[in-house]
Amino acid sequence: MPQSAPSALTVEEKRKRVRQRLLTDFEFYASRCLKIRTKDARIVPFKLNHAQKLFLDQILEQWQRTGRVRVLVLKARQLGLSTLWGGFMYWWISQHRATKGIVVTHKADATAALFDMTKRYHMEMEPTMRPHTARSNSRELKFDVLDSGYMIATAGADTVGRGETLQLAHLSEAGLWPKSKAAEIGNGLLQAVPNVDDTFVCIESTARGKSGWFYQQYVAATTEDPTLGSGYELVFLPWFVDPAYTEKVPAGFNRNDDEDKLAAMVLEKWGMTLTDGQLLWRRQKVSQDGLDLFKQEYPSSPEEAFLTSGAPVFNLEYLAEQEKAAPDIKHRLEFDPVEGRFGPSDRGRLFVYYEVDPHEEYTIGADVAKGVGREERRDAKGNLMSAGEGDYSVAVVLDSKKRIVAKFRAQVDPDYYADILEALGYMFNTARLAVEFNNHGILPNTRLWKDKAYPNLYVREVYDKTTEQTKEEVGFYTDVKTRPLIIDQLRQAIRERAIGLTDRDTLRELQTFVADPETGKIEADVGCHDDCVMSLAIANHIHEGSWAPLESTDDLYFDMI
Repeated sequence: MPQSAPSALTVEEKRKRVRQRLLTDFEFYASRCLKIRTKDARIVPFKLNHAQKLFLDQILEQWQRTGRVRVLVLKARQLGLSTLWGGFMYWWISQHRATKGIVVTHKADATAALFDMTKRYHMEMEPTMRPHTARSNSRELKFDVLDSGYMIATAGADTVGRGETLQLAHLSEAGLWPKSKAAEIGNGLLQAVPNVDDTFVCIESTARGKSGWFYQQYVAATTEDPTLGSGYELVFLPWFVDPAYTEKVPAGFNRNDDEDKLAAMVLEKWGMTLTDGQLLWRRQKVSQDGLDLFKQEYPSSPEEAFLTSGAPVFNLEYLAEQEKAAPDIKHRLEFDPVEGRFGPSDRGRLFVYYEVDPHEEYTIGADVAKGVGREERRDAKGNLMSAGEGDYSVAVVLDSKKRIVAKFRAQVDPDYYADILEALGYMFNTARLAVEFNNHGILPNTRLWKDKAYPNLYVREVYDKTTEQTKEEVGFYTDVKTRPLIIDQLRQAIRERAIGLTDRDTLRELQTFVADPETGKIEADVGCHDDCVMSLAIANHIHEGSWAPLESTDDLYFDMI
């Protein structure tokens, strides 16, 4: 018998279905309940543009896969991603009990603008969908019946989220937060959101150089090392996903070589064909702002976004290319204090990129830190510039071709570091070893020289004013004369492509090694490290020049382990 047609839904059933969809389908909710202000000053329903749909797709995919959302958003300007996330936050908070969210941005007027957008969502809402408010002011929107609501704050100007438990957070333009406070504020906010299902965090910004807390979060979100990852996933949207970035093309327009290369890259990586109108728009923006600023504000790739960084000492574009081409780690080893040698370990702090060749001559440069603990950096007046994890003791190994063949990096006490360096030196054919002598370097140098009698320790000549004669002292002494010298030598080696930059930690430190525009001092940017840079500079300084060793397929060290 033929089945009878299903009975028509009642009005109440239709209402329930719509209400359920509004609760569970954000895009459906946004187009019917939220209103936005357009660039031409109209208030219209929020219909997602192409970039916003791409962003939402990645949010929903991660949410379905992991039960929560943790995204770091690197973006071109004015794609509407803050509008999308703000609408997403309002959708969730306004329909769930005991839910708190916070919006933090880099300056007061930007914070106010984002909160005005949220209040517009609320005031333009259909009355039957608008939750009852107990309080609405310039800093808070409180839904009393739901016991839910928003807070806003400005990074560096407010006590941000202290003592709160949050379910949603929007950390906006984090790359522009005050460098001296960004890490403390950002890490505090991330800890305020429990690692449970149905919690949502978005850290977003345009790039502002390879320094600061936002860049550190980017590195953690993109690292291939699972022990260093943050659990956040990168969302990158380039400028060409916005169809509005185009111009009318005049007759006679021809693409240049740079534009042809860009179009080929976009087709290969994104499956998109750049139009002449898009390339003309880009050409005009580059003419107005310069290529470096355009790449920062309207990047085509994450690597391009982070090319601009203050007054860099080294060539950023070349370093970015080397970072992309860096080889995988061949071995991870850890020092065994009982055996007095390195052995395999999944969490080993010695990264080896090339096998040990028994016919090679190796050179090691070592920087020494004080050990485990936090450190503060202050300016000449004693003002706190940054606070965070302490520096690292680093040893960089170069072969005869000046390639980085291995790197050890860890927070270890100086006396124990001597044991590690001794084992490292012997592992690499009793390598020539230069350990920085300054401050905490005195102890490892003394132990290597007197206690261990390491036979290939770097020795320098020092003039003794008392005896008016020269004498030998171990270790490399860094002072106002030698520091600029070894940095300039390293800059020359990198410029001439005479050094093999295989280690990603070192490459990233090189990219955040800058000259202060006011003092001229050359050092790591605020919130960054330079231990790998200084170790490499010492190794490069004492290296006796490239030469070709005998070819060998032997691997005596790794055969033993």
